[in-house]
Amino acid sequence: MTSKTLCALITAAMLPLTAPPVSADEAIGAYLSARQARYENDFAAAAEYFTKALAGDPSNPVILENATFAHMALGQFDQALPIARKMESDDLQSQIAYIALIQNEAQNEDYDALLKRIEDGRGIGPLADGLIAAWAYLGKGDMRTALEHFDEVADQRGLRSFGLYHKALALASVGDFESANAIFAGNEDGPLQSTRSGTLAWAEVMSQLERNDDAVALIDDVFIADLDPEVAHLRERLAAGEQVPFSRIQTAREGLAEVFYSLGRALMSDTGDEYTLLYARVAERLNPAHVDAILMSAELLESLGRYELATETYRRVPRDNPAFHAAELGRAESLRRAGKTDAAVEVLKQLAETHPDLPSVHVASGDLNRQLENYEAAVAAYNRALEIFSANETDQWFVHYARAICYERLDQWDKAEADFRRALELNPGHPQVLNYLGYSLVEHQMKLDEALEMIEQAVEAQPDSGYIVDSLGWALYRLDRYDEAIGHMERAAELMPVDPVVNDHLGDVLWAVGRKTEATFQWKRALSLIDPESPAPDIDPERIRRKLEVGLDQVLKEEGAPPLKVANGSD
Repeated sequence: MTSKTLCALITAAMLPLTAPPVSADEAIGAYLSARQARYENDFAAAAEYFTKALAGDPSNPVILENATFAHMALGQFDQALPIARKMESDDLQSQIAYIALIQNEAQNEDYDALLKRIEDGRGIGPLADGLIAAWAYLGKGDMRTALEHFDEVADQRGLRSFGLYHKALALASVGDFESANAIFAGNEDGPLQSTRSGTLAWAEVMSQLERNDDAVALIDDVFIADLDPEVAHLRERLAAGEQVPFSRIQTAREGLAEVFYSLGRALMSDTGDEYTLLYARVAERLNPAHVDAILMSAELLESLGRYELATETYRRVPRDNPAFHAAELGRAESLRRAGKTDAAVEVLKQLAETHPDLPSVHVASGDLNRQLENYEAAVAAYNRALEIFSANETDQWFVHYARAICYERLDQWDKAEADFRRALELNPGHPQVLNYLGYSLVEHQMKLDEALEMIEQAVEAQPDSGYIVDSLGWALYRLDRYDEAIGHMERAAELMPVDPVVNDHLGDVLWAVGRKTEATFQWKRALSLIDPESPAPDIDPERIRRKLEVGLDQVLKEEGAPPLKVANGSD
């Protein structure tokens, strides 16, 4: 089964095997409703409708597979298992059903059944099956055969890092830290790729070998100054001389959980989020303490637009876990995207009280308040973040940039300009900063030549950004260079055809070059594109209506602004 087919299976069903019979019309209606729910990634709604559909056609392989998939996507393995068993008993080959059955056998530590399944070709694929078999042999106490299977995976083209990583974890789980360290260090192949999980595991291995200084150096080299609470806590313990126990993997079942987690991470960039979610859910199921798997599930649900499910998943991270702040940041973002902004603000407020020394918490609070146009609250949050940033943290440029936007909205231009320029010092040539500063200078009718140069540099960096191309056209218009402006404004409108600000600007430039009929059309179009409930702060519907009534020249006169200059046949 191809990954494209798997990505299409985004459906759910309640346990259909005991559902009451339904009429043919009811089953068809339920199936159509389930397809719509599947399209919207609404797993719970699809579960309700597939119940009826499957009750009307209990042996339909498509519905069976969809039902299995969605229950797993919801983390409902007890409901998925009977459906997967029926598929297998019906001799239906389904990778999704096999994943559900493998999860159950791993959960029950039935390693003989796992090995028999893989031997019979009822597994997931060469990489997953090889790693699963290796951990199953370890679970049976056959370390020699387990290592042979890890080596077989490592010898396959493109899979060496997976095989060696899991081999190192397996060796460390049984106390062979010397051998595990040799693999992490790469005595034969060079060091393994520095993933977050691998780095933390290797640091614990080195601590068991009484090499805390080397472990601290490893953390500093990989993470530099960007230490989240879990990494910072481990580094603190190592620096204090504590012999940190190896805690990453302690049992074969936890090793199997890591198989699904690490493969899920690898799939995230190449496979649909729906399919990858299965791997994260299996990892959670096999190791409920695998917080990274919980976070991955929540992130994937958020990406799929299932914000309520994402919020529930983020909340499963224990308050005393070092990753709690990351889960709360994710929960706040899911609440915001679900439209529950008050709840999101409250989550970040409480997090700022429990984690006051984390800049990321205050930056998130600033970002949310900025999006809600609570600019004074946003400035206060950004101020706090900048107070506690270490000197060499690279994210500081963004905080200055974001705070500058708030100052600009609060009409505190001197402070805004200083922050914009500080952001450019920390991140020279960043097109978004160049564009915003240049555009703002144009709007304030200040340093126009410098502003134009900044915007031209931004356009060179991002020539297909409608916002930036619009800024260039608008700057040229402000400099009375109408003929030069028109081409850029038309290009901006091509890039962003439904943006009211861009269309309004194009109307002004068209008017300036004497194309008044076209200008009127663009103003009418801009007016039609404005959201009456939340108009953009850079556009005034009443001003557009006035331009349609009396023309741009009269509006400028009424505003006390300089008149348009006569050029190229303009009136």
